[in-house]
Amino acid sequence: MADPARPIIQIRNVSKRFGRVTAVDDVSLDINAGEFFVLLGPSGCGKTTLLRMIAGFELPSEGQILIDGQDMAGIPPNRRPVNMVFQSYAVFPHMRVADNVAYGLKIAGVKGGEARDRVAEALDLVKLGGFESRMPDQMSGGQRQRVALARSLVMRPKVLLLDEPLSALDAKLRAQMQFELSELQEKVGITFVTVTHDQDEALSMACRIAVINKGDVAQLATPSDLYEYPANRFVADFVGSVNIFEGKLSLDEPDRAAIDCTGLGKVYLNHGVTGPHGANVWVALRPEKIYLHVPGVGKAVKAAGEDAPEGHNFARGTIKGMRYLGDITLFDIELETGARIRVSRPNLSRRDQEDFTWGDKVSMHWRADSPVVLLG
Repeated sequence: MADPARPIIQIRNVSKRFGRVTAVDDVSLDINAGEFFVLLGPSGCGKTTLLRMIAGFELPSEGQILIDGQDMAGIPPNRRPVNMVFQSYAVFPHMRVADNVAYGLKIAGVKGGEARDRVAEALDLVKLGGFESRMPDQMSGGQRQRVALARSLVMRPKVLLLDEPLSALDAKLRAQMQFELSELQEKVGITFVTVTHDQDEALSMACRIAVINKGDVAQLATPSDLYEYPANRFVADFVGSVNIFEGKLSLDEPDRAAIDCTGLGKVYLNHGVTGPHGANVWVALRPEKIYLHVPGVGKAVKAAGEDAPEGHNFARGTIKGMRYLGDITLFDIELETGARIRVSRPNLSRRDQEDFTWGDKVSMHWRADSPVVLLG
């Protein structure tokens, strides 16, 4: 478990410039001991540069990085209490699995029975016991990734750094490895710091996530808080699927608010927003928070003359597109205003996807606590 009272990594006002380009811009954050921490962001946002500065492969232009209380200024990569797993795994193709894993121990002068025991322990941790004599070209991508993990873990670092560790795997294996990485991190108890651009990967593995945008931390939060309570429009739009509508705040009281949204109409909330009347805002609404039904059909209760439970927001539209994804179906719906909105609906039975089709007129409603208001 992460120990919030003891940060293992402290990043203080760190910036990194390459000529006139600022890759990392005055970043400060703490990473706790025993935490699975993820740096998430789009390509070119600075997340990998930040990871490489922790590893020592890049030096900060400004600021300070401490690992386990020690300032890393002037400390080369091979003397830092970290190990790094690269995106390409960097497994030596001419060496057996056991020799690959033992390579770092050999460089460190660990030999004989101790080295064999530590190699066997590391391979067991990554579920490769019995693969000692295999060559890398005799293994799958997922198995080669485990070899790279074992080679790092055998050195018993205080921090394991992972640069896009699952990006080379197919979708099914990537999902499997997400669970295995989380299980492995909990078992060994050391801090994992992972870089990824994959939101699902970050949400499924992390204790906390730092969303990086243009070299800065846009938000630092747990996966659930990041998804349900994004701090700004960039985070809302980048993490998961979302509908975002621009609007003006027309009512703001402690227990209710209303926003006049372009394309969506008036949106009601069951809480205050704390903004000036008429302020420009954005309303973020996740597709899965929207209930979809045929007008006048089903369990919807008539309220104010519309097909929606009391206290819910309401809209009508026409299905213009559908994507069947097995567990859910995604709908692209044109509202009566001409604006578009995305709705996702779980397929709880084999026939759920047959309830709607292209061109259907549909009603939608959502709870007053579902939208998130993002101030301009």
